Amino acid sequence: MDADIQIQSLLAGAHAEGRSEVRREARVRPSLRISLAQHEGEVREAQRLRYKIFGEEMGARLSTRVPGHDTDLFDPYCDHLLVRDDATDKVVGTYRILSPEAAKRVGSYYSESEFSLTRMQHLRPRMVEIGRSCIHADYRSGAAIALLWSGLGDYMVTRGYNYLIGCASISMADGGHNAANIYQQLTSAQQAPLEYRVFPRYPLPFEHLANGQPALIPPLLKGYLRAGGLVCGEPAWDPDFNTADLLLMLPMERLNARYQRHFIETQAT
Repeated sequence: MDADIQIQSLLAGAHAEGRSEVRREARVRPSLRISLAQHEGEVREAQRLRYKIFGEEMGARLSTRVPGHDTDLFDPYCDHLLVRDDATDKVVGTYRILSPEAAKRVGSYYSESEFSLTRMQHLRPRMVEIGRSCIHADYRSGAAIALLWSGLGDYMVTRGYNYLIGCASISMADGGHNAANIYQQLTSAQQAPLEYRVFPRYPLPFEHLANGQPALIPPLLKGYLRAGGLVCGEPAWDPDFNTADLLLMLPMERLNARYQRHFIETQAT
């Protein structure tokens, strides 16, 4: 799983509440700032936050060689966005970014552990993968998520990348029925063209799990779809996080105007 599940309750709220809510939050917490990690010590801060949320809060099975840290082989190759509270000097939010150049050095994208990306081969020089998003429980409101998305937008625009990919996760706590319903109830406009389809390595048997009930779409997935993202194929099953994962692709040219301020408003300020 690409652990974006933690951002689910944040993204939809930030988008629905709009800029006025971000401004109200900024008055409450005026000391938040966004930056890229500059050294290993700052990466460790992000990894400790990830462990606290994914391991302790969510109960995910994390394979790590550093106690109290969520680490994997991709971390040294990634850029790490950090939201820090100046008042405490603590990292309270993070987003991991794997550039196409870094993906080439490490040998793959993280998503390739769950999906075959063969049909996206020609996009690789311009394709960024995002994941491992999380925000401390005390900061799950508009300002922190807006900062992360603005930082991501700055990254994409200044480096001239055209495509974002990442996984949206759906809980399997109900046995996978809702995940199956979500996939079956996607519209054709929400699905990528055949030339961009991916194939799960551990497919979720959605045909057998779907029960026809109205799908409850997680906020992360809903936010990406509203922004212009496309679901690129059938869901994969991630047993470590007990989730069904959908790979999404967001071409920057499709980015809904309503969401552009969360990505690229930093370029105008």
